[in-house]
Amino acid sequence: MDLKKAQKKVDDWINLHGVRYFNELTNMAILSEEVGEVAKIIARKYGEQSSKKDDNTENLADELSDVLFVLICLANQTGIDLEKSFKLNLDKKTKRDKNRHKSNIKLQ
Repeated sequence: MDLKKAQKKVDDWINLHGVRYFNELTNMAILSEEVGEVAKIIARKYGEQSSKKDDNTENLADELSDVLFVLICLANQTGIDLEKSFKLNLDKKTKRDKNRHKSNIKLQ
């Protein structure tokens, strides 16, 4: 699914199952919460933090999808075309970093 379709699907879902989009500040707080859940899983599954008995570290895909959903909500409600923006961002990174990482001795 391309980003345009993802943005449309989220908008359709909000209109069908939600009352409206949460406001931007609420969605920013929700996004922070979801990123925190991703961080918790990464710290426990791949990092050095030990898991608790009730931790569920098997839902990384679900938590990343939660992040994507809220990110798309923010893009939709602020009028951002993520597909266009992402392409421009990759172009910017390519121009800026095309040799930077290859020449970084720390990465070799």
